[in-house]
Amino acid sequence: MAAESNGNGTMESHFKLPQIKFTKLFINGHFVDSVSGRTFETIDPRTGDVIANIAEGDKEDVDLAVQAARQAFDNGPWPRLPGAERGRILLKFADLIDEHTEELAMLDAIDAGKLLHLAKFLDIPETAENLRYYAGAADKIHGETLKMSRELQGYTLKEPIGVVGHIIPRNFPSTMFSMKVGPALAAGCTMIVKPAEQTPLSALYYAHLAKLAGIPDGVLNVVPGFGHTAGAALSSHMDVDMISFTGSTEVGSLIMQAAAKSNLKPVCLELGGKSPFIIFDDADVDKVADLALQGCYFNKGEICVAGSRVFVQEGIYDKFLLKLKEKVENWVVGDPFEPTSHYGPQVDKKQYERVLSYIDKGNKEGATLFHGGKALERKGYYIEPTIFIDVTDDMTIAKEEIFGPIMSVLKFKTIDEVIKRANATKYGLAAGIMTNDLNTANTVSRSIRAGAIWINCYFGFDKDIPYGGYKMSGFGRDMGIDGLVKYLQVKSVVTPIYNSPWL
Repeated sequence: MAAESNGNGTMESHFKLPQIKFTKLFINGHFVDSVSGRTFETIDPRTGDVIANIAEGDKEDVDLAVQAARQAFDNGPWPRLPGAERGRILLKFADLIDEHTEELAMLDAIDAGKLLHLAKFLDIPETAENLRYYAGAADKIHGETLKMSRELQGYTLKEPIGVVGHIIPRNFPSTMFSMKVGPALAAGCTMIVKPAEQTPLSALYYAHLAKLAGIPDGVLNVVPGFGHTAGAALSSHMDVDMISFTGSTEVGSLIMQAAAKSNLKPVCLELGGKSPFIIFDDADVDKVADLALQGCYFNKGEICVAGSRVFVQEGIYDKFLLKLKEKVENWVVGDPFEPTSHYGPQVDKKQYERVLSYIDKGNKEGATLFHGGKALERKGYYIEPTIFIDVTDDMTIAKEEIFGPIMSVLKFKTIDEVIKRANATKYGLAAGIMTNDLNTANTVSRSIRAGAIWINCYFGFDKDIPYGGYKMSGFGRDMGIDGLVKYLQVKSVVTPIYNSPWL
């Protein structure tokens, strides 16, 4: 792959695009056209050009997918297989993903604007490893034998919850696919996946690999489409037993309402965030400046846990800003296929314009633009890493989730002050604490109302550890054993003991 000037001072990379093999809905083990015959365009955010036309799922298509999943759950082999056999198939699924890492990484790079080298060495391998993790748990789903207070014998069974609807976001299309599909498959559920309309390509490819791995027809269905049509139909469907959703708080609220109005199905919601990144005076300024940049700008800021509110204690505030400026000037915003790029374009034009509108709000509300603040003068949806200082807690850029490369830096004096300010948000997804003082770390970690606390690190994700939010960042957990348990129901079984008066 080579880079050369396009004549206006910017550089463009030249590479062979992957062949787009799967563009139809995947229902009951087959790729099919939508009932309406409609399609929608999936766009390359590097250029704004059309990659492919994708079959557009709607209510009628969701109905067909749910019927297939319902039949597969009620009468098919998947929920009745021994856990070890489900695990074996999941391991095969993971191996097939490994065999197609390059192609899958390229699909996410052109569809989501993700860095190719990170997709190859992080996203796609993590997708396979998530499946392996739950493959290992599939034969370890056990109930309990209970000592009863009366002359009764009691035990519990853990059974798959049924047909699950997964609605996954655009920012991590592969990782989120496996975070939801992996544990649901291990539990014995059947499912319908609605990928984000911006990033459907890898989900359809995973459907193909799932069939090759031996997952029976109807167990895994993929219906691309739009949230207000396909997503709404899935959330309100009477034959869907559970919804797992990752996305915005606003859409999560609509999903919860739809689930309640239909059949009271349970929902698991991982929603928005406005995570504080708290730096105390005793922190190593050089190291935390790097962490702050990664925490805010990783994946072009399109990550729910982005540490976009950077609180810096007054003793090192000025020194931190100098170091931050020095480091951010070396960040390269460019084509995700170029290995020198730190991040690529926003996922689509709508998100690009949304981020730019927040930069405008920051300027109008009185924050000081410290770095960046502009779109790149090139084709595609690229925005400079942007830093605002002199930010107050009531400014829009300090309160709302932006989902883009905008950092707000805020000064604080005391530990009590920063705890109060960090918690003054409707969100509670994650927080970073940078300090060498154990008492400070323990005090703040116990005081911040968020589902994930990272001390002297950021993005402390692992397949072993549960992930989810407090407050309006949602409820329920993905990852870890918690991510499996939510797809199980507990059934109590009671029998009288022989000669019991209850006979």
